[in-house]
Amino acid sequence: MMTNLSRILDASGNKKLRIASKSIRCVPLLKQIMAASDRFTGVMCFSVAEAQFLSEQGLDDLLVAYPTWEKHSLMEVGEVILKGKQLTLMVDDEEHIARLEAVGQAIGVIFPVCLDIDLSVSWPGLHFGVRRSSIRSREQLIQLAKRIKQSQWVQLDGVMGYEAQIAGVGDRVPGRWATNQVIRLLKGHSIRRIAQQREEWVQEIKAMGLSPRFVNGGGTGSLKVTSQEDVITEIAVGSGFFTSVLFDFYRDFAGEPAAGFALEITRRPAPEIVTCLGGGYPASGASGADRLPTPWLPEGAKLLPLEGAGEVQTPVQYRGDRSLKLGDPIFFRHAKAGEMCERFTEILVIKGDEVVDRLPTYRGEGKCFL
Repeated sequence: MMTNLSRILDASGNKKLRIASKSIRCVPLLKQIMAASDRFTGVMCFSVAEAQFLSEQGLDDLLVAYPTWEKHSLMEVGEVILKGKQLTLMVDDEEHIARLEAVGQAIGVIFPVCLDIDLSVSWPGLHFGVRRSSIRSREQLIQLAKRIKQSQWVQLDGVMGYEAQIAGVGDRVPGRWATNQVIRLLKGHSIRRIAQQREEWVQEIKAMGLSPRFVNGGGTGSLKVTSQEDVITEIAVGSGFFTSVLFDFYRDFAGEPAAGFALEITRRPAPEIVTCLGGGYPASGASGADRLPTPWLPEGAKLLPLEGAGEVQTPVQYRGDRSLKLGDPIFFRHAKAGEMCERFTEILVIKGDEVVDRLPTYRGEGKCFL
């Protein structure tokens, strides 16, 4: 993982980096990354319950990347803020602001918020990006920024724009030459449009007398291009630390596989076929073969196309030079970094042939946030 960490620092220029916790889900690893460089300045969380937990573990400058609505949760967040912790909530709708104002007034806390702007690109019949924020125009942005400026219980702390169509879409997928070319063209157009839009919109906010503490963008797949924008103060990064399978297919970031899981061989149903216990660990997103875990070691192992990875057993075709026995492991890599640690209670840190540490995941600490 340290090799990937160094490559992330190199690829991001001199920008500050915010760790996307959903890709790590392990407090000791989050702390190790934070301690590796003073350019790691905070954590992007995926829920308020997780942010509260990380705050209790001594982490600070916590940005919750997704809006929170449930009143009791907001009240608990308010208590954390009243204790002096830096915890910022995401908004993209006037109803979010009204909800925070009601809770803030009730408990006497001013909520720091981050405006999440939509950076996707749409053409007739094609939407390139993710369906995320409702702020899709300059007018919508100004209206919401004015609403925040007028509020007694909400203050603007940051601006975020996630360029998912650059950071989260592979453009050198084997066997898809034509598709890769189209995606590269779309990415090139998006990069130019996003840089201009982000610069103009942030300047609009500042011209209103608002002073966001940070402007967040990026992801592992867009480190190089996002770091070139002057308006960006920090870049979110998470998957690159583990470099899961989908990140093998990016031109602009080359990491090394740093995390995986092992399944035990328990059956040999046919020549060149072994069956492992468990394995049904698909990644999130549109369902497809690219969301399944990938046999990694020994070389020569692959899933069966009609069975894939099963809930309680996974057959694997093996055409390698080893003689596999019952009880031997097949090592897999997860398609995405985010969900892997939800399946296991600890991460084994391996150096050479030796396990040198055992680190509890969120699940190992009895936590399940989403």
